[in-house]
Amino acid sequence: MAMHALDEIYTKRPFYGSRRMRHELKHSYLVEIGRNHVRRLMRLMGLEAIYPKIRPHTSDPDGAHKIYPYLLGNLTATYPNHIWGTDITYIRLKDGFCYLVAIIDWYSRYVVNWELSSTLEIEFCLTNLTQALNRAVPSIHNSDQGSHFTSPRYTDLLTHANVQISMDGHGRCMDNIFTERLWRTVKYEEVYLKSYQTIEKARVGLASYFKFYNHERPHQSLDYKTPAEVYSSNKKPANAGCKMQSLNLSKLSTILV
Repeated sequence: MAMHALDEIYTKRPFYGSRRMRHELKHSYLVEIGRNHVRRLMRLMGLEAIYPKIRPHTSDPDGAHKIYPYLLGNLTATYPNHIWGTDITYIRLKDGFCYLVAIIDWYSRYVVNWELSSTLEIEFCLTNLTQALNRAVPSIHNSDQGSHFTSPRYTDLLTHANVQISMDGHGRCMDNIFTERLWRTVKYEEVYLKSYQTIEKARVGLASYFKFYNHERPHQSLDYKTPAEVYSSNKKPANAGCKMQSLNLSKLSTILV
């Protein structure tokens, strides 16, 4: 119960530390536990409050891996498959969590591919990227500096496909904002409503949701077109709003895709 509540609070208020988390657990979820217990659960779940230099640790850096520079500071996505972003998040189950990785096209918000895994072993990330590259090849691929995405097993797939590699500044979650928004949308529109019992049920539910997300769900930022409509087009729609935005972390909880 406490971990599920922390998951919901963190997705809505990623800037909350253990003190505020404990307060929210008590007053909104009627779960009263000590602050040290909250800290232990947050460490177990890989959660850290988002400050200017901190992000959730679903994947930890590996000091032996090459870190690539962030290429997107002043760059606007101007066509489908110009920029892809990827990230990992956890999906809660009745008795634990599984892990979701996805690749999103920044121009259209289209989810190119996704994979689910019961562990954080790298294989599900490699499968996800391989299947995405079989569908299309982006100009730039952006990720965080987690060990999954800095692994030569992962980056070699990109370099062999002649894809430029971009990585967020260390701890700067806002560098990959479109994927962060996707996670919030998936959790509030699907995961929290369904309360998956098993990873198999999660896989079925997410497959249905991503089909809806890509092909039926209109986006205000895309002039109320669906991601699939924009992804399959060769022209930038009016008011697509694909330029990277400067966002106040205190307003993150109000952002939707």
